[in-house]
Amino acid sequence: MTVSEATTETPAASVLIVIVNYRSANLTVDCLRSLATEVAAVPGAHVVVTDNASGDGSVSILQSAVESNGWRGWVTLMPLERNGGFAYGNNAAIRQALASSDPPKYVWLLNPDTIVHPGALSTLVTFLDSRPDVGLAGSRLENPDGSAQRSWFCFPSVAGEIEGAARLRLVSKLCRKWVGTNDPPQSPCQVDWVAGASLLVRREVFDAVGLLDEAYFMYFEEVDFCRKAFRAGWPCWYVPESRVIHLVGQISGFANLNEVSSRRRPRYWFQARRYYFLKNLGAVKTLIADLAFALAFLQFRIRYALLGRPVVESKMFLWDFVRYNLLPPTFKRPLP
Repeated sequence: MTVSEATTETPAASVLIVIVNYRSANLTVDCLRSLATEVAAVPGAHVVVTDNASGDGSVSILQSAVESNGWRGWVTLMPLERNGGFAYGNNAAIRQALASSDPPKYVWLLNPDTIVHPGALSTLVTFLDSRPDVGLAGSRLENPDGSAQRSWFCFPSVAGEIEGAARLRLVSKLCRKWVGTNDPPQSPCQVDWVAGASLLVRREVFDAVGLLDEAYFMYFEEVDFCRKAFRAGWPCWYVPESRVIHLVGQISGFANLNEVSSRRRPRYWFQARRYYFLKNLGAVKTLIADLAFALAFLQFRIRYALLGRPVVESKMFLWDFVRYNLLPPTFKRPLP
């Protein structure tokens, strides 16, 4: 079934809300349920749920939920032909909306594994309405207990790679300029990028830099997009008054990419990271960043072994990092 066969044109909306579903229909239904009052509070807001060829009955489940809950007026389902990844799923809806005769003023990228607090959307819209110089705004992402998740970041850099791998307080202090703070900001502030689980984008940003790069299957696509926007003069801000619960890992299967796990970190994470560095920093800086990360991480492993501390990481992480970054490449672009 093609996109054109599956849906009619998305109704014009002041805010287009895009949710990409892949075998997560029940989570998506819960997300839609939390959005009902938000959509009602923002005139013209409309949700498009794209389905990346889940093949598990997701479309039927979602269609049934839309009909039984009376959401038909503000939710459109868009089944897609293949699982092309996060950027692909978002772009399918965004591309159609931007090509319409009355394109949306804003696009809200929202993960299916989220539950929005009251006012989450209207707060972001109000903020961007008041700041025409800002191109993107992200929410405070929270755990179910209300504690903040890290969702504000600096762009990846050589210093940032060293800090992330070394896990030493002194190194973190020295690299703070390049990695930022772990303390949740209490008021709106400019950041390099925010997590794509809840990201409101001004239409003019798409006009300036295009859509999300579909060479990323999953991870790093929002980092790349925020970087392109920044270069085009559209900064990104973190807006903590907009609060969204994020059930981390319910889609990818990893609640924390650095957690102790019997599973290996997915290949597409390594591919996305490498593609991002090569695209944005070039081959030389990418090699330096890779070597620095590997050596800093090896130091961390040795130090923890000598101290008798458990190593928090996914299975075979260092080997996979070396394999995908420092051995002769077997790929150039991410694959599903």
